[in-house]
Amino acid sequence: MQVAMIGLGRMGMNMARRLLKKGHEVVAYNRTVKKTEELAGEGATAAYALEELPGLLQSPRAVWMMLPAGPAVDDHLDRLLGILSPGDIIIDGGNSFYKDDLRRAGISREAGFRYVDAGVSGGIWGLQEGYCLMVGGPRDAYDHLEPLFRSLAPEEGYLYCGESGAGHFVKMIHNGIEYAMMQAYAEGFELIEASSYGKDLAYDHLCHVWNRGSVIRSWLLELAERAFSADPGLSEIQGYVEDSGEGRWTVEHAVEAAVSSPVIALSLFERFRSRKENTFSNRVLAALRREFGGHAVKRTEQDEAKR
Repeated sequence: MQVAMIGLGRMGMNMARRLLKKGHEVVAYNRTVKKTEELAGEGATAAYALEELPGLLQSPRAVWMMLPAGPAVDDHLDRLLGILSPGDIIIDGGNSFYKDDLRRAGISREAGFRYVDAGVSGGIWGLQEGYCLMVGGPRDAYDHLEPLFRSLAPEEGYLYCGESGAGHFVKMIHNGIEYAMMQAYAEGFELIEASSYGKDLAYDHLCHVWNRGSVIRSWLLELAERAFSADPGLSEIQGYVEDSGEGRWTVEHAVEAAVSSPVIALSLFERFRSRKENTFSNRVLAALRREFGGHAVKRTEQDEAKR
């Protein structure tokens, strides 16, 4: 199947690579030409301007945006609506706010286009392991795109969640849960670190054991094991934990819906606190974000000096 991939960052590049490996035809476009040419060297067709896309794709065209949430998505959508044809499908696979999807879907529908919101989870491991996909939008568009979803995801790893906004809404809640899970692991390791037993425990070994049959086993613990194996005390990074928006939106929705979500809310507030305190638990959180998503961490002055 043909698809254009707009935005070849950490996620977009590897998603395009996975699609190429699965036999799909990928047209690649990125603001910086270097990444476009890199993917073209791996079998993609290069597009050096958005205006080239219509001539490189067959109707109905599928154009997948992997862009930072916000103005960049609106800008590219506006431009695509001006150059593509009615009936074409535009997918937003970034971490957009679901209420923005409702507005964009309405604009696209009025112009005769089909707009699909796809929540994508998998981070920098998606190329190898596959991406979990949560999809919203017109059902006929989902059915048309299903070969792409099937190739991107591991077995049974994609789901039609409902009409416009549903995909990114479910992904938002997913990330809120992720915040809370990470916070629980971080606090647990902080408790051990503060005890006399922390001096004798190898945390990577502990993660490994917990992942062998315990009720708290998870992929996050696998990533924690990697992080502790590389840096047992996480001394090379600061406990400064960013948030990318979804946790805030989840808490805002909890307020709007009057649903008690204290654990998710507290995990978000703890991230705010992390920007003032360099605790061990916050270093665990920062390390986990780096491991699953390739997110930048703040290095300690000691580590920077070594570099």
